[in-house]
This record gives sequence, structure tokens and C-alpha cells, in this order.
Amino acid sequence: MLIGAHVSPAGGLAKAIDRGVERGCRAIQIFNQSPRMWRPTVYGAEDVAAFREAMAPSPIDAVLIHAVYLLNCASEDPEIRAKSLASLVHSLRVGQAIGACAVVLHPGSAKTGDVGAAIARAGETIREALQESEGCELHLENTAGAGGTLGRSFEELAQLLQAASAQASAGGERLGVCLDSCHLLASGYDIRTVEGMDSVLRESSRKLGRGKVRSLHLNDSQTPLGSNRDRHANVGEGELGERGCMAFLSAPGVQQLPCILETPGEDRKGASRAEVELAMELRERGIRARTRRRPARARS
Repeated sequence: MLIGAHVSPAGGLAKAIDRGVERGCRAIQIFNQSPRMWRPTVYGAEDVAAFREAMAPSPIDAVLIHAVYLLNCASEDPEIRAKSLASLVHSLRVGQAIGACAVVLHPGSAKTGDVGAAIARAGETIREALQESEGCELHLENTAGAGGTLGRSFEELAQLLQAASAQASAGGERLGVCLDSCHLLASGYDIRTVEGMDSVLRESSRKLGRGKVRSLHLNDSQTPLGSNRDRHANVGEGELGERGCMAFLSAPGVQQLPCILETPGEDRKGASRAEVELAMELRERGIRARTRRRPARARS
């Protein structure tokens, strides 16, 4: 598992690699533009080359781009959908240029409207974005379920994947899913134990298809199971606790994936090196605990 953190590219794309290395990351996630502005950041060939040169000798083996928060691919407003499409295409093209493994996207919100119609609109927008870009994957992130947000369940994620890959030319093979631990718990999936986490992954395989979960976000949750509230907590300090984080990180089916911390951090500046190291330690502890359980189960 490639564990790391969301970092800032302020001062130049290559700075994101430096910040990842400072935190002991094996993977990083960035915004390719201001997360609360529509205006894209334009990167030139020198920016891209500097990023790739910085990454090549570093221990960072995976990069994710998080699409900006303003996007709503499911909006009833054609102008918002058009802006969302343009921004998403830009992110995918930046991802392709810098060698990112994927862009992570919140699928959108139906707000107070019909969910089925919203999924259809989101699917069309996502399909167009894939058609207008090449190479870089797009991972739809599960949501906590607040308001009309789409992707709160594996059923909704499956519908979104189907809607977005309805045409063979759309590049459906580039579509995957990013599972966020906080959002899973908040939307009612109890992943606080090994049995619970493994059951959730089996369900994801049945409903999404094998191999569709392709990236992870590790965040503890300030709010309890089924709260439908997206409130991240530092690793081990929320409703998941260290035990839940161990179960999430040690699951056999996700060991080859990038896993990004999006926690607030002790100083509200995001995950620190100590927290990244804690996540790595919890993964190792979780794997050891699973190994000890197997002989005991075999004897019973």
C-alpha cells in the first residue's frame, strides 16, 4: 500500500513532491488549481518536466489529483454542468501530463431533485470528460450522504459507473472508485472491525465489479456510524479509532492501492510526517493481527 497525504503545490508543481518527501509519503494527492475557484491553473512544459524530474528519484510512486469542490456534474443548471465539464477535463489532462494515476471526483449532488435524473446528468458529464481526455483514470469517490450528494452507497456508485460508461467509446476502463473511510462510516458502512471491513469490500466487488476500487482515502470520522456528516478527524482520534483504521488499512484486497490522508492535522495544516508514519504503523499492526487470527480460525 502506498500511504501518503494531500499536499499543496503552492510555489510550483514540483513543490508538491518536496512536501510529500518531507512527510515520508509513498503517494501524494494535490489540487491542480484552487479548490474554490473555477479559473484553472495553466502549467507549461517546464512545470511538468520539473514535476517529473522531482518525482523520479523520490520515494513517491503514485500521484492523485483531487477535482475542485465547485464541480457538480449532476447540476440541473446547464452552465454549472458546462463549467464542471471544463474543469474536469482540465484536471484529467494535467493528470495525464504529470503521470498521475487518477483524478478523484465527488460525483455531484441532486440537491432536492430526483436522484435518478441527477445520476443520468452526472453520467453524461463524466462520459464527455473521458471522451475529451486520454490516459488518466477517473475515480468516483463515495460520499457521506449529506443532502443530495451522489455516491453514498455502492448501489449509487454502480449506477454512476454504468451511466458514465454507457457508450463503448467513453473509456469506461478508465473509471474506478476511491473509497474514503470517513465517508463509509458516515454513510452506514461499519468498517470498524476486520469482519466489517472485509464484508464491505466483498459487497463492493459484487456491486461495482472486481478491480473497480482503485484508490483510498484514510480519514477518521468526528461523527458516528450512519450520521451522513462529512467531518474528518485525525487518524485514530475519531469514531473509527486505531482499531478501525487498522482494519481499513490491512484489508487484503487493497494492499496495492494508493492511500491518501486528508486529515485536519494537529495544527489544521493537514497530515504531518508523524501521522503518515502512524498510518503506516497501523497498517503493519493490522496485518500482523490478521496473520495471528488465521491459525486460530483454522483450529476452531
